[in-house]
Amino acid sequence: MGALLTRRSITIALVFLILCVGVFAFVSLRQETPEPVVEFDRPEDHGLQVIGASVEGREIDSYTYGGGDIHLAFVGGIHGGYEWNSVLLAYTFIDYLEANPEVIPENLRVSVIPSANPDGLYAVIKKEGRFAAGDVLPSASTGLGRFNAHNVDLNRNFDCTWQPESTWRDKKVSAGSWPFSEPETQAIRDFVLEHEPDAVIFWHSQANAVYPAECGGDILPKTRDIMQAYARAAGYQALESFDAYEVTGSADGWLASIGIPALTVELQTHETIEWERNLAGIEALFEYYGQAVELRNQ
Repeated sequence: MGALLTRRSITIALVFLILCVGVFAFVSLRQETPEPVVEFDRPEDHGLQVIGASVEGREIDSYTYGGGDIHLAFVGGIHGGYEWNSVLLAYTFIDYLEANPEVIPENLRVSVIPSANPDGLYAVIKKEGRFAAGDVLPSASTGLGRFNAHNVDLNRNFDCTWQPESTWRDKKVSAGSWPFSEPETQAIRDFVLEHEPDAVIFWHSQANAVYPAECGGDILPKTRDIMQAYARAAGYQALESFDAYEVTGSADGWLASIGIPALTVELQTHETIEWERNLAGIEALFEYYGQAVELRNQ
């Protein structure tokens, strides 16, 4: 009986010791684990493909809906937190497609890359915290979050008239060490080369216009067609070229150079997503590439 009590006492002591060690390890792990990165809420993993990672290791995601042969791609946030409303617009579009998958014509497939510069986005989230449409952030005037973690303007790092130094407004900006030197632009390039979309739309802000892609040559006829369709439906100006300052190494220019129609859609402000306007533009593209559908009344 004494031996049994001794074994039982030892067993209880060992269990207690294991529990203490486990609790200590759990508490220590929580203390040593850094705070989680604050990001936009990630939607359901419908059609999710991780297409790359940023300089600081944040994933760059693509969400794809529909199963048609004609492939349209939409990209937000290439200028990160400086144009955070383009990211919010892209996530709003994802939420819309999640809730209404039937709006995509049968012959279309739609991919959305909501945040092409997640480090630039995080730079603003880290400073400002959570924010919503309508918020005026200091980044709109300071340019905080426009560049990636290498301080490169990603929309100057593509292989179209690339130069190591380019311009943004009256500033000289780094365009990287060579075309596609940055992991974020490599992710967009590899996605395009793998999936060969029929058209790509980049959301930016704040020129209140739609621009067609070109790379030192003529604008593709289909590019001009979809520019007119999107701009007319959304109520943006349709402008043949961006002439405020010289831009080299742009993403849409590279797409034009490989024969893929592309648009740059510039929202009117840095604070709003102009959802109804852009939904109308998306409708126009769906109608152009697929069958006519009534999106808003589904």
